[in-house]
Amino acid sequence: MTQQGDSWWDKLYDESAPDTAPTVSGDTLDDHFDTATRATTGPPGGPPPDSVIPVDAKSPTRPAGPDPRAAAPAPVPAPAPKGTAPEPVPPTAPPTPVAPPVPTAPPAPAAPPAPAAPPTPTAAPEPPAPVPSVPPVPGRAPWEAAETGPRTFPAPPVEAPTVQVPVPPDPPVQDPDPKPGEDKEQDPEKEQASARADHAPTVQVPVPRPRTGFVGSRPPTYEPEPTALPVARPGELADVVADTVLDGARYGTCTLRAVSARGDSARFRGEPRRDALLTARFGHDEAALVLVAVAAGSRAAEDAHLAAADACRWIAEAVCRSHSRLSEDIRSGRRGDLKSGLHRLTDRTYGKLRARATERGLAPDEYTASLRCLLLPADPDCRTRVFFGVGGGGLFRLRDGAWQDIEPLLPERTAVTGAPVVGFGSPPAAPSAPSAPEATEDGDRLTMDLGITTAPGPLVEEPVPPPAEPFRFRASVARSGDTLLLASPGLAEPMRGEPDLARELADRWAGAEPPGLAAFLADTQLRVTGYADDRTGAAVWEA
Repeated sequence: MTQQGDSWWDKLYDESAPDTAPTVSGDTLDDHFDTATRATTGPPGGPPPDSVIPVDAKSPTRPAGPDPRAAAPAPVPAPAPKGTAPEPVPPTAPPTPVAPPVPTAPPAPAAPPAPAAPPTPTAAPEPPAPVPSVPPVPGRAPWEAAETGPRTFPAPPVEAPTVQVPVPPDPPVQDPDPKPGEDKEQDPEKEQASARADHAPTVQVPVPRPRTGFVGSRPPTYEPEPTALPVARPGELADVVADTVLDGARYGTCTLRAVSARGDSARFRGEPRRDALLTARFGHDEAALVLVAVAAGSRAAEDAHLAAADACRWIAEAVCRSHSRLSEDIRSGRRGDLKSGLHRLTDRTYGKLRARATERGLAPDEYTASLRCLLLPADPDCRTRVFFGVGGGGLFRLRDGAWQDIEPLLPERTAVTGAPVVGFGSPPAAPSAPSAPEATEDGDRLTMDLGITTAPGPLVEEPVPPPAEPFRFRASVARSGDTLLLASPGLAEPMRGEPDLARELADRWAGAEPPGLAAFLADTQLRVTGYADDRTGAAVWEA
């Protein structure tokens, strides 16, 4: 740029150079700024004494005193008389915008309340609680409100389990038969209906939660859920028994479900569960053997739950030591060897129970339990199921929708079996001549009547102990679709005494798929009036 251009640029933007306009018309940049300042701040004299300038509570307080930016207003020149030339305007500095002074002691207005937090969504709308006002904190922006409490968020909706159910199509409309001689054409609507039937839609239906029900005319007296826990003592916490034990497995062609639950009576009185359940697998692969042991203690014994647990544990230890031989005998079909071997293992278990009763200072019948077991081979080609045990209970089989009681029958104690022995039951020969009677009216045989009276027998003060429980054994071959149920006395008695319970379980377990653990527990918990003992059962579904 030339020297002339540089001089022009300096004169135009120099702050000390006066305005080059011929007259002061009030249209300069300084006049516009001065007019805008007076319009926003009021007259030059300041506000009247009784006026108050509001102060924003959210902004910092402005210090009292004159504003350094305040200055005297610029003088307005008087108009020149007519016929004279206008006098030049002396050069002056641009005026500074004037601001009125702030009152020294303005009254402090009340701080507005802070914005309330959004109310937490609840089931029923309630008025929001009042939030105390929070004074502004220096250095915090107006939109940054202080937090008054923990923030809450609504819980996600709980979705119930659903199952896909196909929707049946609408039934087709049957047209009347055509008259003889007329051809019946295929309706396109029927073709579309048949095509829709092949691809029927499905809907999601909520699955009902399994609940404990009852059968019979009225519900039982006790509550269906546990109420009181049994008493625990120091040093005996290892003997605490849980209210319910649930287990399951699948080996070969069979699916196992097992449960042991405390009865309603024991739950109400706070007594421990007297039944015991043990499921164990011994061995590997096809030679593996699954044992299910169910024991039930006597209700009159105080330590019945301990005796039942000992019986299950000791029979499991005996089977574990001989599982290889037992598995081979089952797959080979040697039932004689199985019966004698399992009988021997069961006798050893009860011998240990009698020894433990002596250690505790109890009678043998006060520390005992009924014991029933199932042996299931893991070989899918072997469908032999072996049952053995001692004491009461039940063994049932569900076949073709009906229950069969396959409990091994025991001979009556007074029954006489076998052929008669000579001299003990053979008919006597007909006498050729009358002679003295060979037997008395009581059946005693006489050899010679010497007239000697016999001494009375020894006096027995203690009652003779009852005979031992007989050993039970059964080996059966399962069919496809069968369900085998091994039950303790608390479950076997209502199965035999209440037909509604057996019918209800048959309807629930007749399907192709076995129930899950939760459903099986609900099934076995079907209550019956008059049966409140512990229930223990193991069911085996055959594929």
